[in-house]
Amino acid sequence: MEKYICIHGHFYQPPRENAWLEVIEVQDSAHPYHDWNERVTAECYAPNTASRILNENGVITNIVNNYSKISFNFGATLLSWMENNDRETYEAILEADRESLKLFNGHGSALAQVYNHIIMPLANGRDKETQIIWGIRDFEYRFNRKPEGMWLAETAVDTESLELLANYGIKFTVLAPRQAKAFRQIGEETWSQRPIDTRRPYLFNLPSGKSIVLFFYDGDISQAVAFSGLLNDGRKFGDYLVNSFDPKSDSTQLVHIATDGETYGHHHKHGDMALAFCINYIEKNPDVKLTNYAAFLANHPPAYEAQIHENSSWSCVHGVERWRNDCGCNSGGKPNWNQKWRKPLRETLDWLRDELSEIYERETAKFLRDPWEARQDYINVILRRDDDSIRKFVKDHCIAPVELNTVLRLMEVQRNAMLMYTSCGWFFDEVSGIETTQIMQYACRAMQLTSQISDFDLELEFRKRLESVPSNVPGLENGANIYTKYVLPSKINLQRVGMHYAIASLFEDDPESFPVFNYTTSNEIFIRKEAGQQKMVLAVTKVKSNVTRSERKFAFAVIHLGGHNIIGNISLEMEEEKFASMQARMVSAFDDGRLADIIGLMQMYFGPEKFSIWQLFQDEKRKVFNFITQQSMVDLEDSLRRIYNRDYPLVMALGNNDIPIPNAYRTSFEYILNIDLIDCFQTDKINIRQVERVMTELVNWDLRIEDPGKVEKFAGESIFKELKRIGAEGDSYKRIERLNRLFPLLVRFNLRPNLYKSQNLYFEISKSIEKSNGRSEEWKRQFANLGKNLGVKIE
Repeated sequence: MEKYICIHGHFYQPPRENAWLEVIEVQDSAHPYHDWNERVTAECYAPNTASRILNENGVITNIVNNYSKISFNFGATLLSWMENNDRETYEAILEADRESLKLFNGHGSALAQVYNHIIMPLANGRDKETQIIWGIRDFEYRFNRKPEGMWLAETAVDTESLELLANYGIKFTVLAPRQAKAFRQIGEETWSQRPIDTRRPYLFNLPSGKSIVLFFYDGDISQAVAFSGLLNDGRKFGDYLVNSFDPKSDSTQLVHIATDGETYGHHHKHGDMALAFCINYIEKNPDVKLTNYAAFLANHPPAYEAQIHENSSWSCVHGVERWRNDCGCNSGGKPNWNQKWRKPLRETLDWLRDELSEIYERETAKFLRDPWEARQDYINVILRRDDDSIRKFVKDHCIAPVELNTVLRLMEVQRNAMLMYTSCGWFFDEVSGIETTQIMQYACRAMQLTSQISDFDLELEFRKRLESVPSNVPGLENGANIYTKYVLPSKINLQRVGMHYAIASLFEDDPESFPVFNYTTSNEIFIRKEAGQQKMVLAVTKVKSNVTRSERKFAFAVIHLGGHNIIGNISLEMEEEKFASMQARMVSAFDDGRLADIIGLMQMYFGPEKFSIWQLFQDEKRKVFNFITQQSMVDLEDSLRRIYNRDYPLVMALGNNDIPIPNAYRTSFEYILNIDLIDCFQTDKINIRQVERVMTELVNWDLRIEDPGKVEKFAGESIFKELKRIGAEGDSYKRIERLNRLFPLLVRFNLRPNLYKSQNLYFEISKSIEKSNGRSEEWKRQFANLGKNLGVKIE
């Protein structure tokens, strides 16, 4: 009997990008990270590319890329974010699939996924098809091969979806065991409805005459990994898998599990290391073999066939009801809440989808050969938003001349119409949650684009229908109020982008080449004047969408009076002569310090409607506020440092004579010492002597580190920089010696910097010096001590 083990991870995050800017704005709930994608990447996706195997003393003995040894799928929208925001992790994931091809006889471990996690049984046939096509093409673009398997969102399944998977060459998918309705050995007539044996693959015969293979994962082990603490011990995890074969069977068996990939590090801290240990443990066992689904299927075709429960899923015992009804399934955070909002919300979006489809067909009939074939091909533009991709798309699909931005707007309507069905919008407890307001953003964007290229305004009816979507939160009442409060403020047009650029241009170092997220700007005229805290910008600027290629030209004037007092005006139609007149008069007034005259001139030339700092998008708003407050913080530091320097001997004398130090002194000294500590890690090299001085004084006066997380962050980054220099310096051991002095200080204050990147680099340096003996004994001794401090041991 051959024994195989396969561990599958479904790695996915809901799209969180602002539907207009297509970037994730700051999410405070993810602190200290910018947003949840960044946080989950740091806690899970990145660690799994370089996971640690520990010895019995908890010291790292090896670093491995887990993805190369498991089966996995990544959501396309998540990989799109990662490609732009964490290239190192992204490339490591792609490399893992290439490595898996070598490990598993040419069968890669990565599976494709339906594009943006739509619940397939609840989608219409056209959307199902596009989701599969987009998921396949996204996979091919990233992994440079055709996928053999495809993950269905929430493993939600129906026969039509499986038929479409088979039509597009997908060989298999993975389901939960309870989704199996019946099974039988191929060639037998009688179906069995006993619990299915998950240790074998099953053929699913389709109405068309085609077939697809179904793998039903082991539910008990998967549950134990996700929810019952099996990841607390990598050896126990490995034993659990190894001991799950049927000893009475002589046939080849596959023990396999499937969980959310975030289990390995985000949901369970250090889950990636438990996974790495488990994989290593299994590889050392001569009685079992690691495999992936495609490799197993290539050598072991199904001897059994199965039927499925239509419209079933892995997350909801009621099938797909969690995404369309108040079925009772929720995240459990608010047991008194109901989910009666799900059904009317889905009905509202279904109505909107159908209206958008009719408009799309009607408007594109004038210039597209086949509107739905064009939509399927639009993924090629999404993947590469450059002129060549757009030109090819237009050439392949347009049969009559048409404005480019009209074509792209219509295609973006359809993209957003599918994004608004992303499953997370229904998964949680409340319609006002960020996942549900996110899908409403996509609906809003689709309606806005539709109104720009047709005479149809769907928003009034949409909001009316949202009134029947009840909220659990007192004061919000219904979806219409939620839409007004949480969605409409995010709505953006080119004019608002122009306002944002105008204000940001006051503070940017190079405003002439300043991109605004997925918009580009170019200046025909740009004048910036500064006098102390006061700044003024006058400009004629063109703003262009990188997505729809629509553009507008604006004239604007904006003045910073100091603090957060910013006043701006913008005009869509200002003649050159008028702007030139305004420019001359406002520059003269600014040079003369006549600020009141400037405000009067702005009103005369632009009219009474103004904008201010509140028109900035979230990230830039924080950036500007930080800039504005920085000078005040510098002034505060100067004042407190004078007290610190002047009264240091006095405070020392008080302490030496057991006289209580006044709280005002303690607060001042604590503030200055914390600034000095942060500064130690922001120089070109770590100032170890300064760290020792600051920490000694903190101890002597019983003062605290105000923001340990910030110190840990900067310390971790500085240690990594020092290690890079160590790797490049050859035989000089002095830098290693200085760096080793830092770690006892960190331990003394219970500071735990993130050493992930430093450990990886130490491991690389260690492997490289094994091949060359050009290091002195003292260097090797200091380097070994550094390994102890980093928790890495090279055997």
